Amino acid sequence: MLKGIPKILSPELLKALCEMGHSDRLVIADGNFPAQSVGKNAVVIRMDGHRACDILEAILQLFPLDTYVEHPVNLMQVMPGDPVETPIWKEYERIVSQADRRGSAAISQIERFAFYEEASKAYAIIATGEEALYANIMLQKGVVV
Repeated sequence: MLKGIPKILSPELLKALCEMGHSDRLVIADGNFPAQSVGKNAVVIRMDGHRACDILEAILQLFPLDTYVEHPVNLMQVMPGDPVETPIWKEYERIVSQADRRGSAAISQIERFAFYEEASKAYAIIATGEEALYANIMLQKGVVV
């Protein structure tokens, strides 16, 4: 056990976070995301049974967001015509705003298939049990100062 580390962060996830360098990307994927196939070249960490917001909040206590890019946080954009609500995005905005002074300005959206392409280049993908649709979020690591 360690002090000051959120209990939700497993040793496997902590190791991946430590191994990541500046500009490496981390995906927190919802339960529908094809983590294993998209993450063939990534570290895939299973966190079934955990909500994406809880994981995001814990990670951002330790993980600096990249200050050298305008949008270090990217969401999977809803497909045009898909009648899906995304209330989880408001939760993401609140959590990101607590961790980064840019607040919601640090967040952008990436078209669904472009998100898959970018996620395939991520260092790590966390496969969660999140049931919300379009709850996939990608973080770009910054520099610890």
